[in-house]
Amino acid sequence: MALPYGYLGVGVTVFVEGFGVPAAGETAIIAGAGAAGRGELNVVMLGVIAFAAAVCGDAVGYGIGRLGGRRLILRYGRFVRLTPERFGHVETFMTRNGAKVVVVARFVEGLRQFNGLVAGTTGMPWPRFLVADVVGAALWVGAWTTVGYVAGDHFAEIKDAVLRFRPYAIAGVALLLVALVVWRVRRHRHRQSSL
Repeated sequence: MALPYGYLGVGVTVFVEGFGVPAAGETAIIAGAGAAGRGELNVVMLGVIAFAAAVCGDAVGYGIGRLGGRRLILRYGRFVRLTPERFGHVETFMTRNGAKVVVVARFVEGLRQFNGLVAGTTGMPWPRFLVADVVGAALWVGAWTTVGYVAGDHFAEIKDAVLRFRPYAIAGVALLLVALVVWRVRRHRHRQSSL
């Protein structure tokens, strides 16, 4: 069965997801790559289109954030529990870790959709954002294109296996996050005691 709208469907879905529209970009890439694995699409062309759409969508989000995002957040952020104080913390965090956040956020549902918007809103310099976004988009598109292409006709079997082991994966990620928080707290306390 051919993927509806083929390359255009994947490109548009990934593009609009880049500036906050709730769309299934990751799923579209996997489905398109699965179709490529069955010979219905060209996997290289699919990857190029998804990559360009990801970078361009984030660029639109960045532009929206730069042009009016900060004003909108300060005015309406309280409705989504983003107070000016919390936004100040986000700005500080993004200033210190911006490029790393942009790359990693590409792989996190929810963060991926607002990646460019937050970077633009917090004033991350455009060249720095663009380099980090290109790296993140290349890794993200490459990973999911490979997964979909290799899965091909075996997607249903792989999905069942993933669902079977999901609780263990979630527990592993939770333990990793707890360990990271404990490490950061200890590091912070050590720095405070050194002063």
